[in-house]
Amino acid sequence: MNDQSLVALGLCRPPFSKEIPDSDLWMPTSRQTVVDDLAEAVEARQSALLVGEPGVGKTCVLRALRRRLPGERYRLTYCHNATLGRRDFYRQLCLALGLSPKATAASLFFAVSSHVHELSGNRVHPVLLLDEAHLLHPDVLGHLHILLNYEWDSKALLSVVLVGLPELEDRLGYSAHKPLLSRLNARLRIAPVSADDTTEYLQHRLKIAGASKELFSREAAELLHEHSGGVHRDLDRLADLALRDVVRRKRKVVDADHLRPLLGQHSRAA
Repeated sequence: MNDQSLVALGLCRPPFSKEIPDSDLWMPTSRQTVVDDLAEAVEARQSALLVGEPGVGKTCVLRALRRRLPGERYRLTYCHNATLGRRDFYRQLCLALGLSPKATAASLFFAVSSHVHELSGNRVHPVLLLDEAHLLHPDVLGHLHILLNYEWDSKALLSVVLVGLPELEDRLGYSAHKPLLSRLNARLRIAPVSADDTTEYLQHRLKIAGASKELFSREAAELLHEHSGGVHRDLDRLADLALRDVVRRKRKVVDADHLRPLLGQHSRAA
């Protein structure tokens, strides 16, 4: 969305960009409950599983978790390149932790484990956030439970949060991965938001972008919810499309009569 469009709508920045500070994230009650459950698991030094369909807000939940946990007590490390083999996975993890990568998988694993021990001595609890975990290489998924084993499996020095599509649950049900599944104390699922949540979300994003008036009618918001299925990534794209079109037509509000044919054209193009 260009500057002229923003001015025409009375906005100071694009309202549906993913470039939004953690402090401005919108959280309905259902999402906040997930954040609370994740925070509670990490505070108890446990590991967790978080699944949901594409675009429902899993990464937003992780960002809210990052904001929730005090940095002086927790060290969060985010990894999303999930298609690597075991050695390259631990190499990536070393780099993310600020460690010098080693030559072999065993030395890489030792470097990560030693770093976890060191953090525990400083009263800092490390949390490894693995996004797109449904794509993890079988060797990595089958080895992660060993990374959680410290002091003869008597101390919880590291929390791992696996984040991915619902199929991740099926993968973890295989016998080879049950040692890891048994260590995932919290198992959480994110569902698409409700129609009322969609309306509230649109209002929130417009407000923090500087809007002083409603830009979507109630009926238009309901149509956007219907076409997006409550998935924020699709909702952002369609709402942005509607605002661009309303500027081109020199109208002031997105209403259902204007939006319906636009969404129909978009569906046919898709």
